[in-house]
Amino acid sequence: MVFFGGKETDFFKLLLDQAAKTLEGIEALTRFLDTLDPAHGQKVKEIESEADEIRRVLIEEINQTFVTPVDREDLFALSRAVDDVLDYANTTVYEFEVYQLKRADEHVKRLVRILYEQAQELHQAIKTLDPYPRLANEHAVKAKKAENLMERAYREALGELFQGTDTVYMLKMREIYRHLSNAADRGDEAANTIHSIVVKRGGS
Repeated sequence: MVFFGGKETDFFKLLLDQAAKTLEGIEALTRFLDTLDPAHGQKVKEIESEADEIRRVLIEEINQTFVTPVDREDLFALSRAVDDVLDYANTTVYEFEVYQLKRADEHVKRLVRILYEQAQELHQAIKTLDPYPRLANEHAVKAKKAENLMERAYREALGELFQGTDTVYMLKMREIYRHLSNAADRGDEAANTIHSIVVKRGGS
C-alpha cells in the first residue's frame, strides 16, 4: 500500500467512496423513476461522472503502487463491477429519455428497489472489508441473494410484459428491464470478488 515515493494510499477508502457514489446514484434513479423529473435524471448522470473520476484515481493509484493491500486483480475487478452497476443505472435514465417513456411501471420500480438493496449491502461489505472481513462476507452474501431476487422479478416482469399487444412498447421496456437485471448481475460479481478478497486475507 506504499508508493515508491513513500506516500500511502487508502485503497479501501477509495473503493468505499466509489460504492457510496453507486448507492447515491441508485437513490437518484429511484427518484427519477418515481417522477420522471429530468433534474433527477441529470443527477444520476452527474453522480456517474463523479464515480468515474474516483475510479480513475483508484486505477492510477494501483498502477503507481508497489504493494497493494489485496491482489491488484481483485482491486480492478471490484472497482469495475461497482462502476458497472452505476453505469447501467445511468443507461436506464438515457433510455427512458430516448424512448420518451411517460412512466415507470411497477415492475421497473420493483427492480430498482431490489437493486438499491443490493447496493446497500455492497456498500456495507466494502465498508467493513478491511476491519471486519467476516462481516463484509455476510453483506456480500446478502448482495448475492438480492441478485437472485432480481432474476425472479425480471422473469416475472418479462412474462407480464409480453402478454401485451403494443410491440414497440414491449421492446422498449424489455431493454429497461434488461439493463436493471444486468446491473444486479454486476453487483453479484462485486460480491464474488469481495468473497475472494476475504478468503485470500484469511477472513473466512
